[in-house]
Amino acid sequence: MRSPIRLCSARLRSVAIHDGIAKSLVHGLKYRDRTDLAVMMAEWMIRASDGNVAACDAVVPVPLHAFRLWCRKFNQSAELARAIARMSKKPFLATALIRTRRTAQQVGLGASQREENVRGAFSVTEAGKAALFGKRIVLIDDVYTTGATVSAATRVLKKAGAVDVTVLTFARAMSGLI
Repeated sequence: MRSPIRLCSARLRSVAIHDGIAKSLVHGLKYRDRTDLAVMMAEWMIRASDGNVAACDAVVPVPLHAFRLWCRKFNQSAELARAIARMSKKPFLATALIRTRRTAQQVGLGASQREENVRGAFSVTEAGKAALFGKRIVLIDDVYTTGATVSAATRVLKKAGAVDVTVLTFARAMSGLI
């Protein structure tokens, strides 16, 4: 049996459990093009960050692959991160971290399948390396499920020189899988 995924971050903060109203908000943003929800959700995320947004040097979204971005037309994590950066007056590093490999959707995959799915899927751009080096980063995603995605992204950010990465999500799945 594989060991559980270890988040390569000292902190993980989430607004709510991925259930009920919180789940409806995430699904509205992600699947029903309700980008207008991002500002309200971002306000809650800043409060839930327990000062980590105020203490960071920059905000980075978990990126989508270019094909998925083209299909969906927007990245829900980037919408949240953009709003958080604007409200907190922090730099929004929208293109520092990129998804270089197209991955399967994580919905329905087990923990080890999710980890394998995102292994090697992220990289930091040359401009991103300069922007991240020595910085405290808040990495934004909509939902934390098993930690596979944010762990893979965090590893790449730290390898590029980020000194600290805090993961901030709107919701956290308690079952570990959605």
